[in-house]
Amino acid sequence: MIRPLVSLIFVAFAATAAVTEPVCRAAPIADDTTESWSYTDCGRPTDPIQLESIAVSPDPPKAGEDLTVTVRALVTEAVEEGAYAEVIVKLGRVKILTTTFDICEEARYDVSCPMRKGPHIVVHTVALPNDIPRAKFTVDINAYTVDDDDLMCLNLEADFMKKPFF
Repeated sequence: MIRPLVSLIFVAFAATAAVTEPVCRAAPIADDTTESWSYTDCGRPTDPIQLESIAVSPDPPKAGEDLTVTVRALVTEAVEEGAYAEVIVKLGRVKILTTTFDICEEARYDVSCPMRKGPHIVVHTVALPNDIPRAKFTVDINAYTVDDDDLMCLNLEADFMKKPFF
């Protein structure tokens, strides 16, 4: 379960990959919620990666099926090699995973570093396992530049206790 969840997290960072279509800068998204999952852009307006939207299909996600995630973001400063993300995954209130990963290394198939400024769209598909525990997962992501400056912040919640997931 943790690997697909981390893959979904990665998608948020992979938003800085090659542009597949122009993106207009929308008003900052503070929170987007469906009945079974939600995200909050906890970053500041000055962060180099400005998240515009995250969409999933199917919505709500279903255990044992492919999940396609589309992320739109605006990169306001080039992101250099060495940028990294700190990720904490919680099951309820209990931390079940704390990890740090190199964004460029993790995104090597979708992103080339340095990541250039401008609008970006990434579409990424992950296979969700059949045996997802019926639980509420919280994922806190803080990303930093190679110089340890803030890059972006994202909080995700997925409630697999709700009926639509199964």
